[in-house]
Amino acid sequence: MFWSKNAKISLDGLELAEICQLDAEALYRSGKYHCAEAVMEAIRKHFSPETAESVVGAVSGFGGGSGAGCICGAVSGGTVAIGLVLQDKKATAHLTRELHVWFKEKYGVTCCKVIRANNPKGVCPELTGEVAGKIAEMLQRK
Repeated sequence: MFWSKNAKISLDGLELAEICQLDAEALYRSGKYHCAEAVMEAIRKHFSPETAESVVGAVSGFGGGSGAGCICGAVSGGTVAIGLVLQDKKATAHLTRELHVWFKEKYGVTCCKVIRANNPKGVCPELTGEVAGKIAEMLQRK
């Protein structure tokens, strides 16, 4: 599918999880955010808008598997986003485990290098959106 960096997405009639998914994917595709930052910003924007956008910088080191290719940046950034919203250690740990289980079921691993090696080129934008959507879905249940 062709994606324009300047494309405007209509959010009318969509559920919040779908909106977060589309927002995160669009942020990633814009080139201004990597995976962790895009997930963090989409969740911050919709679940903690009173939090300064500058908090997104806290996850900047997680892109590309924390620069070493290990744990997926979208999952890492998502974990921080969950904690930002919930502000509860036990609940954050619970949803983090749920996120990891879901992600491993979908992609087999949480390792960035392995995911990129075993999936079509360009999987990261879609994966980033899917993680943000899943987190939004989980947070709405809380």
